[in-house]
Amino acid sequence: MREVLKHTQELLDSGTPFVAVTLVDAKGSTPQDPGSRMLVTESGRQWGTIGGGRVEAKTLAEAAEFLSESNPTHQTRLVHWSLNKDVGMTCGGSVTLFFERHHAHPWTIAIYGAGHVAQVLIPLLLTLECRIICLDTREEWLSQLPASPKLETRHEPDLPVTVDSILETTFVLLMTQGHATDRPILQRFLERGDQAFLGVIGSRAKGATIRKELAESGLSEKQISGFCCPLGLSLGTNHPQEIAISITAQLLHKRDCQFGVIHTRNSLPEVI
Repeated sequence: MREVLKHTQELLDSGTPFVAVTLVDAKGSTPQDPGSRMLVTESGRQWGTIGGGRVEAKTLAEAAEFLSESNPTHQTRLVHWSLNKDVGMTCGGSVTLFFERHHAHPWTIAIYGAGHVAQVLIPLLLTLECRIICLDTREEWLSQLPASPKLETRHEPDLPVTVDSILETTFVLLMTQGHATDRPILQRFLERGDQAFLGVIGSRAKGATIRKELAESGLSEKQISGFCCPLGLSLGTNHPQEIAISITAQLLHKRDCQFGVIHTRNSLPEVI
C-alpha cells in the first residue's frame, strides 16, 4: 500500500495525466485479489498490475480511452466485465474495476489579475480537478500565489495581446486593477467570440458602463452579451473570501450545465 501511495503522489505532484485502476471484485479464474492497483499514464502501464493477460490488456485500453476523454466532469468510472463475454476468456467469472482519472483534459480557468480576490480564489480552485492560468503585469503579486503543478503563473507586460494564447474552451475571469485594464482584455475576447465562459469582477454599475463603452466601440449586441458582470452568485458579502466562494459556485454551475451534469440538490439563485 505504501508503494502505491508513493507512486500515486509522485504522479500527482508532477501533474502527469494518469488513471488509477483498482480491482474491486473478482470471481472465478482471476490472477489477482481485490484491492490490486495499477497506475496508467499516456505511455502505458506505469506501476502495479491487476493480473496481466487479457484482463489487463483490456483494462489498459479502457484507461487509455478514459485518458483521452475530454469531459472534465467525468473523473471516475466503474466497470463490470464478464471474463467470457466481455474479455474473451474461456474460463468463467467476472471482474469489477474502478477507474480514477487525474490531470487529464482538465477544466481550465484563466484568471487575469493576481490581486486580493485572486489570492483567495486560486487556492480554493486548486482543491478542484482543474488547471489554472494566472496572468498579471505585477510579478510581486504572482509570486504570492501558492506553488502547484496545476497553476501556471504568467508575468505579462501587455495583457490584451495574450488573448490569442487562451483556448476558447477556457473559462476566463477578468479581475485586474480596475475597469480601465479589464475592458481592453474583455474587448479582445469578445471580438474573437465563443469563449466557454467570460466574466468580469465588479458591480452592476461597472457592468453597465462596460457594456455602454463596448457598444460605442462598435461591438454588436450579440458580442456584448458574451460576458457576465458582476461575477458570482447572489450570496455572501463583499469580503474576498465570500466573493471567491460565490464565483467558484457560479463556475461549477456553468461547467456542469455545459456538460449536462446537473446534480439534484437545492436550486440555485438566478445567475447573471
